[in-house]
Amino acid sequence: MTTNDQGPAAPVAATVLRPLRLRDVRLEGSFLGELQATNGTVSIPKGAEHLEEQWDNFRNVAKGAADAEYHGPNYEDGEAYKWLEAVAWEAARSEDPRLLDWLESRTELIAAAQDEDGYLGTFVQSGQRDKRYRQLDFDHEIFNMGAMIQSAVAQFRATGRTELLDVARRAADHLHRTFGTGQDQREGFCGHPVAELGLVELYRTTGEQRYLDQAKYFVDAHGRSILAPGNPGRAAYLSDRIPVRETTAPEGHAVRAIYLAAGATDVAIETGDTELLGKLETQWQNMVQTKMYVNGGLGSRWDGESFGNPYELPSDVAYGETCAAVAGVQWSWRLLLATGKARYADLIEWQLYNAVLPGVSLDRSKYFYVNALQVRADSDDSDKRAPGNGRQPWFGTSCCPTNLMRTFASLQHYVATTTGDGLQIHQYAAGTIETDELKLDIATDYPVTGRVVITVREATSASLALRIPGWAYGAEVTVQDEVIPGVPGTYVKVNRAWQAGDRLVLNLPMTPRLVHGHPRVEGIRGSVVICRGPLLYAVEQVDQPDGVIVDDLIVTSPRLDEVLGDGVPLITARGATWKPQEVLYADEPARPADVVPITALPYYQWANRDVGPMKVWLPLMTQHS
Repeated sequence: MTTNDQGPAAPVAATVLRPLRLRDVRLEGSFLGELQATNGTVSIPKGAEHLEEQWDNFRNVAKGAADAEYHGPNYEDGEAYKWLEAVAWEAARSEDPRLLDWLESRTELIAAAQDEDGYLGTFVQSGQRDKRYRQLDFDHEIFNMGAMIQSAVAQFRATGRTELLDVARRAADHLHRTFGTGQDQREGFCGHPVAELGLVELYRTTGEQRYLDQAKYFVDAHGRSILAPGNPGRAAYLSDRIPVRETTAPEGHAVRAIYLAAGATDVAIETGDTELLGKLETQWQNMVQTKMYVNGGLGSRWDGESFGNPYELPSDVAYGETCAAVAGVQWSWRLLLATGKARYADLIEWQLYNAVLPGVSLDRSKYFYVNALQVRADSDDSDKRAPGNGRQPWFGTSCCPTNLMRTFASLQHYVATTTGDGLQIHQYAAGTIETDELKLDIATDYPVTGRVVITVREATSASLALRIPGWAYGAEVTVQDEVIPGVPGTYVKVNRAWQAGDRLVLNLPMTPRLVHGHPRVEGIRGSVVICRGPLLYAVEQVDQPDGVIVDDLIVTSPRLDEVLGDGVPLITARGATWKPQEVLYADEPARPADVVPITALPYYQWANRDVGPMKVWLPLMTQHS
C-alpha cells in the first residue's frame, strides 16, 4: 500500500495514517539500508538467473508451442511476477541498467502471452489443463494474475511505465466478467488469496470502482465451502470454512489466511467498513496472543503449512514459513494505516528482524523456507526445507526468495507515514525523509545501539511523532534541551515550529532481557528466550565450549552481559548443562551438572557458519526457581 509521486487516482480512504510517496524516504547505509542495497546487488540478480527457465513458459505460450516442456509448478508465474515487482521497486532508486531492461523485456513476454480476453496463466495456456478454472482450489490461476497486478502497480508507481499496467487491467477486467453472482458469471475464488490485494491496489491506482468491487466479492465469497464442499478440513486449509466476517482467529494454511486477512483489511479501508475492520483487528489480536511464535513466525504445522490450535507452538518442529511472516508484515501495515495504533508497527519491526530477515543468509544468496526455533543435535532430515539442512540457493517452490526480494526492495515504505499536518516515524533506519512539511536527516546504527538522531533540514509548523517500542522501558526523546519520557507501546508526539538545524535524539534502552513463554505452550514452560532491543537471540553450537551440546544448556542466572564487536553484540549468560541421564525415563528429575558460559547471537544470524544444533528457548533454573 504505497502511492506514486502523483498520488492515487481513487478517492483517498479515511485512514488515520497515510503512506508517503514512493521517493519520500531513502535508506542510506546502516542496517536496513545495507540490507536493501545488497538485496538489489545480490539477491535480485541471482533471482533473474534462477527464474530464467520460467520465462520460457511465456515465450512458448506466445509462440503457440503447446508441446513445449513446461517449467515449474502451476504457481510459478506468480513467483516470476514477485521477482519483477522487486525489480520495479529497485529501479526507482538504482541506476543499474539491467533493471529497466528486465522490466521492459519481461513485460513484453507477459503481454505477448496474454489471451485476447485478458486471461493469463501459462500453466493452463500451455495445455497442462484442458480448460480454465477446472481446479480453483489448486491451480493458482487467479493467484498468478493477482501477483501480476501487484507487479504492474509497482512498476507504474516506480517508473511511470504503463505497459504492464495495461496487461493488468485486461486481466482484472477478465476476472470481473468471469467471477461473481451475475447471470453470466460463476461463483468462485482462488484457493490461494493474493488477487484481493492486487485488485485493491489497481483500484487505488486507476480509480476504477469495478476492481474494488471484485476484491470485495472475492473476500466475501470465502467461508461457504465453495472450493471444498463436504470437506471441512480442506475448506479450513483454503480459508473457506468460516466467512471472513465471522472468523475470530486465522486458521488453515498460514500464508493463505494472512494474505486473505490483509486483502480484507484493504477492502474494509476502501469501503469504510468499520465493522469488518473491527473483526480483522480481533483476528490479529487472537493470532498474536495464541498462534504466533516468539520470533513472530506463523504456522506451527508442517501438515498443510498451517496454523494449529491456540498455544500449539512446538519449537522443535515449528514450520514458520518465511512467506507467512512477510504476509504478517503486510497485514500489520494495513492495520497501522487504518488505526494508527503502535502495536501494529511494533509487530512489523519484530517480524521483520526475527521472522523475515532470518529467511536469507547474510550474503543474501541463500534462503530458509522453514524457520524452526530449535535444531537438535544429530538431526537428520531429508526434506530440503528443514532448517537443519541449512539455507538453500533456491527452492522448486520459490515463493520465499521472491517474497523476500520484493519486501526488502520496498523497505522504505514501512518507515514513516503522514497525517497531512504531521509525520510519524515507525521504523528506525539511517537515511532521509522528505515530505511537503518536513525534510529530515536520520543518523543511527539501530539496532546495534538504540540512539537515533533526527536533524531538521527544512520545515514548516508540523508535528513529529516517534514510536516507542513496547519493549523500550526508560526511552527518552530529547528535543533541543527538553527531555520527554517515552511510554512503551505509544508515540511521543512533538508539536512545534521547526527550524533548520533543530535536532531530536531518541534513546531506546537496549539492555538484554529474558522473556518468558505462556504456560499453556508445551515444551517451553519454565524456559526463557534472550532478547535485546528488537532482536531475538539464539544459542548456536559453534559458539559454545567444546563438549557442550546446545540441547543440554540451562540458564542459571538472570544476569546477561553484552560482548561488543563491530556489529550487533553477542550476549553471554551464566548457565549449566544437565547431568547425563542413561535412560529415557527416570524416577528422579534431571539435575544440573557442569557450570558453563552460554553465548547467544541474534537469531537472524544463525546457520551462516556451521549448520548445527540451535535453540531459542532455554530452561531457567536459578536458586529461586
